[in-house]
Amino acid sequence: MLLLENITLAINSLLSNKMRALLTMLGIIIGIGSVIAIITVGDSLTLSVSENMQAMGANDVYVMIKEKNDKEEDMTSIDGIKFGNISGAKEITEDDYLTDEMIKEMCERFEDKIYAINIQHSIGTGKVDINNNVSNVNIYGVTPGYFITNELTFLGGHMFSLNDFNDGKNTTIVSDRLVNNLFDGNIQKALGKEIEVNNNNQIVKLTIVGVYEYQENYMMGMMVSGNNVTTDLYIPLKTSSSFEHGEIKHPYMQIITKVGTNSDDLSSRLQDFFKPYYKTNRNADVTAFTMGSMVSMLTEMLSTITLAISIVAGIALIVGGIGVMNIMLVSVTERTREIGTRKALGAKNSSIRTQFIVEAMIICLIGGIIGVILGIVGGIIASNLLGYPAKPSIPGIIISLVFSMSIGVFFGYYPANKAAKMNPIDALRYE
Repeated sequence: MLLLENITLAINSLLSNKMRALLTMLGIIIGIGSVIAIITVGDSLTLSVSENMQAMGANDVYVMIKEKNDKEEDMTSIDGIKFGNISGAKEITEDDYLTDEMIKEMCERFEDKIYAINIQHSIGTGKVDINNNVSNVNIYGVTPGYFITNELTFLGGHMFSLNDFNDGKNTTIVSDRLVNNLFDGNIQKALGKEIEVNNNNQIVKLTIVGVYEYQENYMMGMMVSGNNVTTDLYIPLKTSSSFEHGEIKHPYMQIITKVGTNSDDLSSRLQDFFKPYYKTNRNADVTAFTMGSMVSMLTEMLSTITLAISIVAGIALIVGGIGVMNIMLVSVTERTREIGTRKALGAKNSSIRTQFIVEAMIICLIGGIIGVILGIVGGIIASNLLGYPAKPSIPGIIISLVFSMSIGVFFGYYPANKAAKMNPIDALRYE
């Protein structure tokens, strides 16, 4: 009951000095509002980045060749004494890349874990010429996994068959831009047609089995206009040997895992699997990692940055707390005779102290609520302007309000204690 009376007294005191109370709350409002807005934008950015990376294949495993970072490999031992290797800096070459034999053995070993493999091998640029109509292309040899991880919209025909991939048939998938240039936009006329691709004066005949919709890159669109744009032409990876004689090796591959596979465990096992192949290789080694670990690392980094900026913004709360202490000291001075009267009528020191602490807490709580509302609105607006879905943090709101009330207790205690210790006789004499 006493607490309710103190709250009523505090609210009546604030209503009697509305402008002064609002100015006192201003520091709290700015501090809380800034923190909530920053947390809202930070959480929205973290969520958006996390979802985008998940969509990119967070459960997939990425295997790539890297420079060997083993200092022991750079040492030469003579009579037990190790000397630095003076053969020169390490340099990865195509001889260090993954071979088809390695990949085949890997697929056999982890058949129950691997759903598909995405390898994209760039052969270079080429030209397709039909009746003096020319279309420029980037030639890529791909595996079935490429079409799983990259969304292509087929306007006609179909994807490569398993026989195309396994036998390395001379089939190709081209863009609708190429069809516009060479077949007057007639997709049905293009399907099944044989085209000659000129790559570095080497001509390879390919049969069109599919046509996909070209998605314009707006940065490139600023440089190239109309249909005169280089588009991607896809062939089965094994067919790449038609352009490049000899074994094709790969510096990188993406492994799409089967449902239920622990990708982190698989990445560790893959790294162990490739170790024997590169044990004697002085230049290169294989690393396997998942996008999930990168998501966790990036999320942690963004959360740390958000927290750091929030702490800086929270300094305004300290300034607001000092303002609360200042106004409470003024309030104690103005109400000295009231304090003396209450004490003369038998009010305990604890009652006087509680009254002024509650008043300081009410100031901070109301300021905190206004700050939270403004912070949420500001955070939503900022998130939308940045193109991210807004995600106000409920824990952040609760913590901010609790911290706001704590500021009221901390900075309101000294004025309240000063009021509680007043001598009632001196207080009654105060003019």
